[in-house]
Amino acid sequence: MEKKTIRDIDLKNKKVIIRVDFNVPLDKELRITDDRRIREALPTIQYVLDKSAKKVILMSHLGRPNGRVVENLRLNPVAKRLQELLKEPVKKLDDCVSAEVSSQIDNSKERVLLLENLRFYPEEEKNDPEFAKKLASLADIFVFDAFGSAHRAHASTEGIARYLPSVSGFLLEKEITYLGKALEKPLKPFMLILGGAKVSDKIGVIENLLAKVDAILIGGGMAYTFLKAQGFKIGNSKLEADKVEAAKEILEKAKKARIKIVLPVDHLITQKIDTAANLKIVKDDIPDDWIAVDIGPESIKLFKDSLKNAKTIAWNGPLGICEIDAFAGGTKDVADFIANLKDAVTVIGGGDTAAAMLKFKLEDKLTHISTGGGASLEYMEGKVLPGIACLLDK
Repeated sequence: MEKKTIRDIDLKNKKVIIRVDFNVPLDKELRITDDRRIREALPTIQYVLDKSAKKVILMSHLGRPNGRVVENLRLNPVAKRLQELLKEPVKKLDDCVSAEVSSQIDNSKERVLLLENLRFYPEEEKNDPEFAKKLASLADIFVFDAFGSAHRAHASTEGIARYLPSVSGFLLEKEITYLGKALEKPLKPFMLILGGAKVSDKIGVIENLLAKVDAILIGGGMAYTFLKAQGFKIGNSKLEADKVEAAKEILEKAKKARIKIVLPVDHLITQKIDTAANLKIVKDDIPDDWIAVDIGPESIKLFKDSLKNAKTIAWNGPLGICEIDAFAGGTKDVADFIANLKDAVTVIGGGDTAAAMLKFKLEDKLTHISTGGGASLEYMEGKVLPGIACLLDK
């Protein structure tokens, strides 16, 4: 079911409250180190302003204050950066739900206002109806544009939608378009790349997409549970011992369905993860006391060969321990390769994978990089996300 967007509702002279995702990283001096999430929200905010809305009220969480006020998690740095990017005055309020907040909104000269960190209130994550009602009372229309929080049924995501007409912003629309349509009706051949540490995080994705994919390429820590299931020795590499049987079942199901599962055939290994010293490449079995930290050169070639004719590629999870440069080669080489495929739709999900693509400066060469970590994973599993389900249907 398609959801209504801000294009489908009259915004003129309305107070519009927008749930954005301004959960940005800050350094010790409280400077924003990556403002991508703020920049991603700009088209929606600008559109609402251009349609002569009376006020634009923005709300977001930042970090994990656990329901109490934490001074260094106030949204002041966000308001400052937003004002610079939007080239429009932004009034930062010190609260979310009070009579004072309501009067400040009504009496402000500024058209754009930013509420304080939602998670200073325990009621936010508890999806408290009274808290949601108070947020709703500040506006006439609710716009949800925080895909990264779409899998959470919180007061500012799902709760508020019970009390206001609720539509999606452009960022959410983009996520639904690419993650949804790419996965529901993929152009074939459709290849799925899965990595990251845990098999348990990805079983739902594999089960949901097994009937649709032409091949699944598995790297990262999760590959070693699959290799163990095939009888290989994996040394001290990442293993979920309780998921070996599940890995065997997936391999069996894929074989019956004639879906190719591509696993690493060689590995970059080390004896200590915290250093790039003492690295070597091995094929097949990994010696005792050694740990696989990336896929090897033959695996990189195998992955590229498997992907070269793909029309749709969905990728969730790095192929090695990507935050250490020496162990990021496999992820980078495969990412560079798919970024240069001319006819493929390339959809990247998951926080670590997205961070890797930005690190490799590939964001402009890929079709879509999702802003949601857990949300994109749950979407790929075929789950209904509460922050999307609550919006008005077209």
